[in-house]
Amino acid sequence: MLKFTPILLILLYAAAMWFFSALRLRAELNRNSTPLTHPRLVPVLARLGRAMDLPAIRAHVYEIAPVNGLAAPDGRIFLTRGFLDKLDEGKVTEAELASVIAHELGHVAHGHSRRRMVDFAGQNVIRVVLIGVLGRLLPGIGGWIANLVAAAVAARLSRQDEFEADAFASALMVKAGLGTAPQKSLFRKLDALAGGRGTAPAWMLSHPPTPARIAAIERLEQRWGMV
Repeated sequence: MLKFTPILLILLYAAAMWFFSALRLRAELNRNSTPLTHPRLVPVLARLGRAMDLPAIRAHVYEIAPVNGLAAPDGRIFLTRGFLDKLDEGKVTEAELASVIAHELGHVAHGHSRRRMVDFAGQNVIRVVLIGVLGRLLPGIGGWIANLVAAAVAARLSRQDEFEADAFASALMVKAGLGTAPQKSLFRKLDALAGGRGTAPAWMLSHPPTPARIAAIERLEQRWGMV
C-alpha cells in the first residue's frame, strides 16, 4: 500500500486543485456575467429549449472582449460579450450563436467538466512518473519531455470532448430546425474572429482543426441522410 501513497497524494492534490479552480471560476463568472437577454437571441434560446422538450434555455453573458463560449462546471452556459458584439456588427448570425450554445450544452450533457477532473488527475500522475523515469535516463531534458507528453495527452482528450460536443450540437440544431449549416459556417469564421490559433502544432491544440470538425459534421449528415 505504501508504494501507492505518492500516486494517491497526487490524485488528492489534483482533485483539490480542480475543486478550487472551479470555485475561482464560479466566483469570477458571478462577478462578471449577466443574463443573456439579447432580443435577437431570446427566440433562439426558446427554440433550443423546445427541441429538448424543456423551457427556454437559460444562458449568460460573460462580460469579456474575447470571442468564446463556455460551459461552467456548475452547468451554466455563457457567451462572451465579444461574441454578442460580433452579432451586433453583423459578423455572425443568431443561428451561428445558437450552434455555440448547443455546443456548450453538449459539454454539459456529456459531463465533460467532471471528466476533465479525472483526466487532470491522471495527467499529473503521468507527469510525475515520467519525470521520475526520464529524469534519470535523460538528465536535464527528462522533465521537459515528461511535461510535453502530459500536455499532449491533455490536448488529445480535450479534442475528443470537442468532437462529442460538436456532434451533440449538430443533432440539437437539426432537431430545432436550424440545421448544421450555421455550425459549419461559424467554424469557417472562427479563427479570424478569435484572432487565429497561433503556431502550436496540431497535436498540442486543445481544439481540433476547423477542417476536421467540419468533416466530422458532414459524416453525421451522411449518416442522417441529409445529403
